[in-house]
Amino acid sequence: MSGQYKLVRCTVNGRAVEKMVDVRASLTDMLRDEYHLTSVKKGCEVGECGACTVLIDGETFNSCIYLAVWAEGKHITTLEGLAAPNGELSDIQQAFIDETAIQCGFCTPGFLLTAAEILAMDRLLTDEELRKCLSGHLCRCTGYENIFRAVKKAMYRRQGREIDF
Repeated sequence: MSGQYKLVRCTVNGRAVEKMVDVRASLTDMLRDEYHLTSVKKGCEVGECGACTVLIDGETFNSCIYLAVWAEGKHITTLEGLAAPNGELSDIQQAFIDETAIQCGFCTPGFLLTAAEILAMDRLLTDEELRKCLSGHLCRCTGYENIFRAVKKAMYRRQGREIDF
């Protein structure tokens, strides 16, 4: 057993955790199966669709192609970690609601975590830069425009500016 399994200690959504994981398991599998974090979606499982996006030490990664053992010592954030401890939605989550940027919801967690990384840059991106940052996600339902508007709205608000579309 010791050859195929390894103890992984990391922080998930602000909580220190440790689990024995199969060395071949993806981070997606660990987060879903061991911690029941179902916002991490299994989409393409080859790093193309963005449904499995998580933040690792503040940077977005496709967790389907990131081995769970690589999470050793890392800080991982999933959609469940974006809301405040009292359940209050983050500004980007509220912007997605305000701009009707959610339809079926399958892609939404990945988009929200990418948006969180964009907002952490603490600067205004051009429309072209913002579209490029969001381009690693596939969505079948929304046509992307409302998602783009939601992220842009939150970005402007964080800079103390209002935006009128």
